[in-house]
Amino acid sequence: MMVVKGNMKTQEEDFRIIHELPNRIRLRLARLAHPCFAVEEFEGRVSDLDGVRTVRTNRRARSLVVMYDGGAEVRAGLLHWLAALPPNAFQHECDPDLSARVDPTPLIVSSLALLSLPVLPAPLKVLVTLASISPTLVKGIRTLLSRGVKVEVLDALAVSIAAGQGGFFTANATHLLIQTGGYLETRAERQAHRLLKQLLKRPPEQAWVERNGELRRVDAREIGENERVAIGPGDPVPVDGRVEQGSALLDLSSLTGESMPVRKEQGDEVLAGGFVMEGRLVLRATRVGEDTAAAGLGRYIEESLRRPSDTQRLAERLGDRLVYLTFTLGGLIFALTLDPKRVASVFLIDYSCALKLGTPLAFISGMHDAAEAGILFRGAQALENLAGADTAVFDKTGTLTHSRLEIADVIPLKPDRSEEQLLALVASLEEHTRHPYAEALVKYAESRGYRHVDHGAVEFVIAHGLHTEVNGRKVFVGSRHYLEEHVGIAFASHEPAIAERLTEGKTLLYVAEDDTLIGFVALRDRVREDAGPVLARLKDLGIDQQIMLTGDARHRAEALAEELSIDRLYAEQSPEDKLRVVEALKAAGGKVVFVGDGVNDASALVSAHIGVAMPRGALLSREAADVILLRDDLEGLAQARELAVRIRDLIHGNFRLDVAVNSLLLVAATFGWLPPVAAALLHNGTTLAILTRSLRRRAVASTPDKSTLATRFAGHCEEVREAG
Repeated sequence: MMVVKGNMKTQEEDFRIIHELPNRIRLRLARLAHPCFAVEEFEGRVSDLDGVRTVRTNRRARSLVVMYDGGAEVRAGLLHWLAALPPNAFQHECDPDLSARVDPTPLIVSSLALLSLPVLPAPLKVLVTLASISPTLVKGIRTLLSRGVKVEVLDALAVSIAAGQGGFFTANATHLLIQTGGYLETRAERQAHRLLKQLLKRPPEQAWVERNGELRRVDAREIGENERVAIGPGDPVPVDGRVEQGSALLDLSSLTGESMPVRKEQGDEVLAGGFVMEGRLVLRATRVGEDTAAAGLGRYIEESLRRPSDTQRLAERLGDRLVYLTFTLGGLIFALTLDPKRVASVFLIDYSCALKLGTPLAFISGMHDAAEAGILFRGAQALENLAGADTAVFDKTGTLTHSRLEIADVIPLKPDRSEEQLLALVASLEEHTRHPYAEALVKYAESRGYRHVDHGAVEFVIAHGLHTEVNGRKVFVGSRHYLEEHVGIAFASHEPAIAERLTEGKTLLYVAEDDTLIGFVALRDRVREDAGPVLARLKDLGIDQQIMLTGDARHRAEALAEELSIDRLYAEQSPEDKLRVVEALKAAGGKVVFVGDGVNDASALVSAHIGVAMPRGALLSREAADVILLRDDLEGLAQARELAVRIRDLIHGNFRLDVAVNSLLLVAATFGWLPPVAAALLHNGTTLAILTRSLRRRAVASTPDKSTLATRFAGHCEEVREAG
């Protein structure tokens, strides 16, 4: 095997040197077998390496032949480049097999072979057994030649010894178990890939661009730097740019976590990914396409998701190590006793069969149960990481809150105005806008049965407020900045009442008549009803440290943190700040789970040991997450943690059971107390018991019925299609 030292990993699985001559090297490259591997692109990149003259690949043989100038530095550079390749490099999104059904034919053939044995004459038993077990034998030989002694080699050896000793039933039964495990694992993996592709499909965007004095609608990917881009209500921001004309309110909640719309005017910087709620802007594009901040974040996530996990699956790791124990013990017994039956018995009892099959089946069963409860795990590693987490970091907007505003207080500041009168006045004016404040106000006023107030024409001051006339008096509704700086309204006499609401984390909308402040409306994020109980339940499940990490204003975040008894708060955080906090928690030894929903959460979702995305979050955050909650509540997080711990305990229990039972069987086989047929039957029985234990259904609390789950899946897929 080739080992690359320094900052690179040992390439035991991906490639190895087969043959070398001066100026020529031949390697076996496992990734060439992938059906979606872009061979031409790969060959082109290898040819571009310094000193490389010719490149030739043979996908069927998984062979790479490189002719180079003979320099040691060229050879080292080639091997270094191959070692540093991410696992999914040069794999395009063709996935031809993922949409096809997994072929059950080999299972059917193996089952028929097993069932036919009792009625076949001896010569036919030999032929049928050899034909049936040949896939396992071929796989074992290939593994031995390419990767050394692995579990596949032991599988081949087990069925070979059984067949060689005349144990045709044992050989066929063992082969059928191996085929079944591979079939189930492949089928589950393909289904998971299909589901992820439906949920994480990213929609294309188009935009209006000024060209030759007129507006043209073009693909956002075609926009060039320094072009002028026009955006209006409902339009996404397609590029990073600077505002040259106009004024608008932008929804940046998916980028910054800020639940309130943000005003952008001439000279302000705007990042791709926001949405215009009111007003119009003309931007001068400063970064486009793959150079935008959002695209850079996407590349970071893509590369992070391709990095191999720090820990391999427990079953494969332990199974590979224990293979050598079985071989060593068999060799010692043969050297001491020269008894082939004892050796056969020992080789037919190994620890790896149950580990190899039982562990992935436990994961698959757990992920299936989670999916029925509305929780989608990206893979087995996500289950392992969530089970080991001890620190939970929560985004605020859309995670601990609903991303929808609600009216907290209506405060009249004049004795001649009642709460109902003030609410009716504001709602009558705000019903003409689509601002989130307006939606919350009108909905609240309608629930109170308000009476509409007649008024004059409403004039809007984009990103500030509005004004009109009512009974001959000028009425202004908007932000403090608008009323104080633009209209000249004095606030000094009402500071105590204003400060009290601000310290409670509320957002205030002010109302003035002529030159006098007559009242204000306090709005707040709607806290999820289950947030408190879920956080308490997570503490009971071993996640002791709970942190809120948000881009929202400090006064709003502090109020929520106090209400939910959050241990630590980081407010007004940029995406880079969030990433630094998560990295610091990991460096301090924490096993971090991050729960978020915005594009600004994506880097933190990837950096954390386990990232959890809310269902209504940005598509990019769902792409980055290890776990996607399909229900719009936090209960799924507690369910996911409970299930992950349960699966981890099940796997550990399976390991202890496998070691205990098979150790007893090995002792019996070593002393000759167990003939080969009995050894195979007892070993296979143990394996079947562990498989059954792994596949046993485990209910998840508050599991919705299947029709509800299907509706949710369809809803999410429809959401993605509509977005495109």
